[in-house]
Amino acid sequence: MSNSTSIAVTSTTACPCGTGQTYGKCCQPFHAGSKLPATAVQLMRSRYCAFALGLGQYLAETVPEEKAHEFAARTVSRQKCRWTNLEIIKTEAGGLFENTGYVEFIASFTENGRRETLHENSRFLRHNGKWLYVDGEMLP
Repeated sequence: MSNSTSIAVTSTTACPCGTGQTYGKCCQPFHAGSKLPATAVQLMRSRYCAFALGLGQYLAETVPEEKAHEFAARTVSRQKCRWTNLEIIKTEAGGLFENTGYVEFIASFTENGRRETLHENSRFLRHNGKWLYVDGEMLP
């Protein structure tokens, strides 16, 4: 039995990132590599979705090279939590014509039967036309 608690979705089911769109019209094109997120918040949502689905390779591809090892597929697939909700609190910059952006969010998950939240203000940079997650400040 696998330790992974990633969920199964299809292109016609609701996207785990919470936009209300189907996975096929929301995060799947990013995960498949057929489209790049145009804004920092799109990257934030697609990374949350990748955590929920256990897509470690996508997570590794959306950080600077020196941080990619932190998101190895093996590590993500072994996570013992189930991501349940993403709430975007606020965004600063990170638009179509900007190169830096911040996204404050609360991600909810269940781990070992306990409900938990992760509240972070994430920093994103656009490098060679591609948004990357750089780091984040944990908030109370």
